Amino acid sequence: MDADVQDPTWWRSAVIYQVYVRSFADGNGDGTGDLAGVRSRLGYLKELGVDALWFNPWYPSPLADGGYDVSDYRDIHPQFGTLAEAELLIAEALELGIRTIVDIVPNHISDQHPWFQEALASAPGSAARERFWFHPGKGADGGEIPTHWVSSFQGETWTRTTDPDGGPGEWYLHLFTPEQPDLNWNHPDVRREHEDILRFWFDRGVAGVRIDSAALLVKDPDLPEVGERDTHPTEDRDELHDIYRSWRAVADSYPGTRVLVGEIWLPDVDRFAAYLRPDEMHTAFNFDFLARPWGAESFRESIAQTLAAHAPVGAPATWVLSNHDVTRPVTRYGREDSAFAFLAKRFGIPTDPQQGLRRAQAAALLVAALPGSLYIYQGDELGLPEVEDLPRDLIQDPMHFRSGGTDPGRDGCRIPLPWSGAHPPFGFSPPGTATWLPQPDCWATLTVAAQDADPHSTLNLYRRTLGLRRALPELGDGPLAWIDDPAQRVADGILAFRRSPTFVCVVNTGDSPVPLPAHEEVLLASAPLDSDLLPPDTTAWLRTTPDAAASRAVPSRKEQ
Repeated sequence: MDADVQDPTWWRSAVIYQVYVRSFADGNGDGTGDLAGVRSRLGYLKELGVDALWFNPWYPSPLADGGYDVSDYRDIHPQFGTLAEAELLIAEALELGIRTIVDIVPNHISDQHPWFQEALASAPGSAARERFWFHPGKGADGGEIPTHWVSSFQGETWTRTTDPDGGPGEWYLHLFTPEQPDLNWNHPDVRREHEDILRFWFDRGVAGVRIDSAALLVKDPDLPEVGERDTHPTEDRDELHDIYRSWRAVADSYPGTRVLVGEIWLPDVDRFAAYLRPDEMHTAFNFDFLARPWGAESFRESIAQTLAAHAPVGAPATWVLSNHDVTRPVTRYGREDSAFAFLAKRFGIPTDPQQGLRRAQAAALLVAALPGSLYIYQGDELGLPEVEDLPRDLIQDPMHFRSGGTDPGRDGCRIPLPWSGAHPPFGFSPPGTATWLPQPDCWATLTVAAQDADPHSTLNLYRRTLGLRRALPELGDGPLAWIDDPAQRVADGILAFRRSPTFVCVVNTGDSPVPLPAHEEVLLASAPLDSDLLPPDTTAWLRTTPDAAASRAVPSRKEQ
């Protein structure tokens, strides 16, 4: 758990804080977050106790999809600052022992990117079009889409172009919005360009890259429909592994450990683990736990499956409760159905905010005690809820529009952070400034300043949690052993495990208080305890006496 920036294994136990730049802090007073704002708050992040920052795309972009439509991978969006500021931020954070991870978006680019503009201006069959998936339509007049693949954002995945003479032209593929044309990863230009992009950012001192939509890059060139063949035409194709082996070679050519972190949504744990072999990615996001409903049985199953999948390849698991795409835990865990699924998002789903907050705080202690690395999405340390009453005319997320307006989209978890004061913009911007998305008036009690002064706040709970996680050698990477005492049964809503002979984590997901196991000291609890009873929706970290007989070990990589 050492903060030493020379530690080659830092990524195995790191606490990584996700910065959504537009909504973190506004340094120039225009209502939009920027790099100057992040630099001004590095002390806050140091005090919180994080080891690295992951930045969502900060590149020039038309922002058709929140910056995931990139027009230039080697510069900074003018709203956020300059490349020189990014270099300063990377260096200043590293001086505080905080590394930087940048987001790489290899599946697609912006339709305003020079490559795509060149392709549109070129004739069918031209070299410029070979970098993408241009294809004639079906039917006598080419008016039918080439495939019926469904977009991750719902709707069709092909858009027809217009020829220079005004007539209808070829179609191009976009697994997301039409403003995000997919790249053809069979083309050597595409592979070479992205390896050069990696070098560009590694040369500027970044410690790693997060790979967006990492399992989608390669497509079946025959364009079969989903289900026509044994393999999926656009997901998890075997050719991907050669790409990531070449990326790993680039990363390993730099001093220190430059990590590759994949965004991989795959239900097959063995296929998932294949990306984490020693010559491919270092880690990948574990979305299974994030999507699970509240409950000891569901959590234990996810934890056990995750650790079992990672063990054969020697990679540490990652744990995350939310991100810029997901309904915040305070809102999600307060619902009758507390699982997460993109297609289930709708307006008007009831939630119990007090129950949601208690569960989110308990879940924070749970994931912080698990083996591996931990991701925290900005604002979760403040217990921010999802904002679900944004005026519809202010919603910007394309998922809302492509659903026909039934999906509220992801803007509700992207609201600018509240830093101080009793009224919006809560110190995010100067008083009277309209922020790019509006903040709720009720956030006055959730500001950093308000929570600083409250020893029982969610912010101070996170600070204590991360401080202990750093101080206790048994936390972070290492073994886990389940406690299978009859008094701590999963069926009764109890989840309990050891991280060492003298450290136990117990979570009560049930409806009634339960006795704590024998212990010498309560190191930390997510809510006040009732003597030696653990209340519902509460997690406790305990210092105990060794009791190997009550445990069944799940070995760590070190023990294999």
